[in-house]
Formats: sequence, structure tokens, C-alpha cells
Amino acid sequence: MNIEQPSVPVAPAPLVNRPEGRATRAQFQTQDDKDMLRAARDLTKDLGEAKATIYWPDMLISAGIGYAGIATAILSGNVAVSIIAGVAASLALYRALMFIHELTHIRKSALPGFRLGWNLLVGVPMLTPSFMYEGVHVIHHKRTQYGTIEDPEYLPLALMKPWSLPVFVLVALLAPIALIVRFGILVPLGAILPPVRKFVWERFSSLSINPEFRRKAPTGDFRKRVLWQETAASVWAIAILLSPLVLDWRPVLIALAIFSVTAVLNQLRTLVAHLWENEGEAMTVTAQFLDSVNVPPPGPVAELWAPVGLRYHALHHLMPSMPYHDLPEAHRRLKRELGDGSTYDGANHPGMANLVGRIAQSTMVRR
Repeated sequence: MNIEQPSVPVAPAPLVNRPEGRATRAQFQTQDDKDMLRAARDLTKDLGEAKATIYWPDMLISAGIGYAGIATAILSGNVAVSIIAGVAASLALYRALMFIHELTHIRKSALPGFRLGWNLLVGVPMLTPSFMYEGVHVIHHKRTQYGTIEDPEYLPLALMKPWSLPVFVLVALLAPIALIVRFGILVPLGAILPPVRKFVWERFSSLSINPEFRRKAPTGDFRKRVLWQETAASVWAIAILLSPLVLDWRPVLIALAIFSVTAVLNQLRTLVAHLWENEGEAMTVTAQFLDSVNVPPPGPVAELWAPVGLRYHALHHLMPSMPYHDLPEAHRRLKRELGDGSTYDGANHPGMANLVGRIAQSTMVRR
């Protein structure tokens, strides 16, 4: 397994129990815990193979439940049944959508056909094709760019105003409409007006939260993938815009409501994926790890709001190419070997409520 290592030699920070409190990002801002990094590498050597027998059924079953839930919510004449079906659809489609994260890390040859299948079944129908994450998310994992102004997926939310947190979450309600406008209106306009095309690509073609991020134009084979994915998503978005002329507005509004719930759930998960305490300076791998979040078992709820391995987000930052199905075993080994109070334990948190409270409290203290 490929563990990111610091580019220059640094003095190791010894693994010690810290009864006075958990390890923090600030302690390792300029030096790595090389013992932890070594343990992560050595204890997981036999893991790391993406298994098609897990990826395909998980993705297909999640997508199937999601679309069946949408159909039930639309066709049922019972309000309670529609609501239950809608919630189930949101959770299932959310899990199916989160495979976009895996697509950015697994080798293209590891799962033949999976990227294409995911885009056809999930990415394009949900107007979130894989090009919106590929080539962007990897920047978030670069040692010298994580947490800096160049990171498309980082904002110092814990250092911002208190009102920024609810705004950050609730703006996701508009995500489905924004995607329809992007693919159904702006993409066709961009085909005619190059300045519009350039603007849309730079500002609205990545799943990023940093408003300063500007995406570079695609090149080579990636440009070809962008072309077909964007064209397919554009055709689908136009069909959605025109569908009320045939089906009336009810099916579209129900589907949009379900997708909005999915988007808000993902935004809540993003809110607690990190502690967001970095003020823009480059960090060591260990500091990045401790600024990130694991929400390990026994709590079962985290698997709903952080599916497909995302409940081990801090561990993922240590081992970006580790398949999601191997992360639980990797966590068990590291936790057992390094123990309570270790640097590794510093990234383990009990749940979403605790994390939201911590970040919210930080915004109030710094106001």
C-alpha cells in the first residue's frame, strides 16, 4: 500500500500515551510521527486489492434501491409511504453516489468497466459524472497543498463566523437545481459561446468547496471522457427540464426533493470530514491525518452518513489508495497495535453530533 511520506527527512515524534488529551494537528505541524506512518505501511501490506465482487454488488444494489424508492415515492398515493420511500431512496442513492470517491483513487485497470458502469447508472442520472471529482480530489491529497489556498476541498470552517456553518449545509438544498442549470442550460450555451464554456469549466465543473479554486482545462484522454460524460448529462438535464410538459411537475419535484436530501446529507458529512482548523499553511502527513476524522464502530449510524469507507476518512488520508472494503480491517490492526492515547487514536471521534458541536464552538470562540 502506498503511504504518503514527507518529502524531506524530519525528526520522528515518538508514540506515547497522552493522558492529558488526544494528539492534535498543532503538535505535528512540522514533524511527522514516523512510527505511526511505518506501522500503517507494515500492518497493511496484505491489504489493498480492490475486489470487483464487493464493488459491483454494493453499487448496483444501492442504485437499485434508490431508484425503486424514487418510483415508489412518485407512484404511491399514500403520503407516509412516499416519505419513507423517499428517505430510503436518499440514503441508498447517497451510498451509490459516494463511489465517485473510490473512482478517483483506484487504478483504472483494477475494476474493468466499473467507471463506465457507475457513470451510466449513477453519475449521469444524478448529474454528477465522475469528471467532476477526478483530477480535483487528488489535489486535496497532495502533501504541500492540503489545507492551503490551492486545496479545492478545504475551508477553515472552524475559524469562520458562526453563521457560516448553517449556510454551508443549507446551500446544498439548491445543488440539484444548480446542476440542472449547469448541464441543461450553461453547457449548451457554452457550445455556442466559448467564454461561457471557459467560465463554467473553471468555476462550476468540480465538487469543491473552496470558492477561490479555478479548474484547469482538461487534456488528453481525460478531455475525451469529459466530453461524453458532459454531453450525456446535458441531454439528461434537458430531458428533466422538458419532462413537466409530458408528466406534469409532481414527479420532477419529488425527485428533486430526494436529491436535495442526498445533497444535504453529503454536505453534513463534508462538514465533519475534517476539523477545519488549518489557517492555510502546509502540513505534515501526520498533521493532515489529525485534522481529518475517523468515526469508527461501534456506532452503526455513521455507516449511513459516511458510507463507502468515509467513516475512516482520516485513515484514508494515510492510505489514499486503500479500497473502502479494507479500511475497517486496517483500522482494527492499527488501533490494536498502537493503542488508546496514541497519535493514531487522536483522529478517532465518537460521532457527528460531537464533531458539529466542536466546530460550532470553535467558531464562537474565535468570533
